[in-house]
Amino acid sequence: MARCRYCNLEITWMKDGRKNVPVEHDGAVHKCDQMINSRDSLRKISPSEVDPELLKQYEQAINEKAAKSPKKKKNN
Repeated sequence: MARCRYCNLEITWMKDGRKNVPVEHDGAVHKCDQMINSRDSLRKISPSEVDPELLKQYEQAINEKAAKSPKKKKNN
């Protein structure tokens, strides 16, 4: 069994459509205050807030890595 990283309660992960949802032993969806508070503290950054030079550097690194990796063959 898995444990919640925030409150250390024993949980089970169940599939709900395409999402994995933490479920407590009684069948209820697990939502602890610590988890909710940590999710609320996430900071969202729009691309306009990031330095354009930094974005260019990241894109270049991603493109170089993609160019170095071998291409996958299609099975027809």
